[in-house]
Amino acid sequence: MMSGGNYTSLDSQKISGSVPAVPDPGHTSVKFSDSNLQSFPPHQAQGKISGGSQPPRDADDTFSKPINGSEEPQQSGWFQTFTLAAYKPYFDVDTSDVLERIRDSLFPFRGTFSEKTAINPDLYGPFWICTTLIFVAASIGTFVTYVAHKIQKKKWDYDINLVTWSAGLFYGYVTIIPLGLYIILKYFSAPSGLVQLFCLYGYSLFVFIPALCLSIVPLEPVRWAVAGVAGFMSAAFVALNLRAHIKSAGERWFLIVAGIFLLQLALAIVLKLYLFTVTV
Repeated sequence: MMSGGNYTSLDSQKISGSVPAVPDPGHTSVKFSDSNLQSFPPHQAQGKISGGSQPPRDADDTFSKPINGSEEPQQSGWFQTFTLAAYKPYFDVDTSDVLERIRDSLFPFRGTFSEKTAINPDLYGPFWICTTLIFVAASIGTFVTYVAHKIQKKKWDYDINLVTWSAGLFYGYVTIIPLGLYIILKYFSAPSGLVQLFCLYGYSLFVFIPALCLSIVPLEPVRWAVAGVAGFMSAAFVALNLRAHIKSAGERWFLIVAGIFLLQLALAIVLKLYLFTVTV
């Protein structure tokens, strides 16, 4: 005769031994595959515009292949030059970078601009500086001629050629002159990068924006002085930043630097004759 507690224990053992354990179908483990979506914000900072789109080093090669991890198809050889992906790294700058480079262009005697932009030269600043110069030159020139005609009570007509002429001058200058200089430096085996030359010449034109604004003063000596100071600052900025690179070209480096300096002064004279001078 068993007690009630022992009977319950034996009975439970029989039940557990005779009935197999069945897993609960309501608790099924599910494994999810890893998502292809990137986490936001990313764990690693990989650039300012997109991950891995760091500007390539433009020391000796032109439009060198950017090192990135994008899934965009990469073209080889010269075909890469005609794709937007080849130029994307040269616009990977923010406002602080552009302002710092503009500030350096206003202090031409430092000569450190080329060293700062050797790793990441940009085309964003030069493009907008040239575009701003075009509209400032056209608007200032139009305003000055309008006021002069009204003072003398003569008929005034808007000259659309100011826009087209200034666009051809500024865009052409920052394209043709650096390209020609790049070919010359390559001939003398001097280290230079084409994009870096575009960047240097583009920022060298910023000083002409305040100079154009000061040309409103209706005094010819003041206009000549403004054009001369702006041209000298721009020429010194380009020449001093290229002097260290051109010295490796041999004994003729001084002639190349002098030619660069005179070309910038010639640009200032052209601006004075065609934009700073009011013809009534």
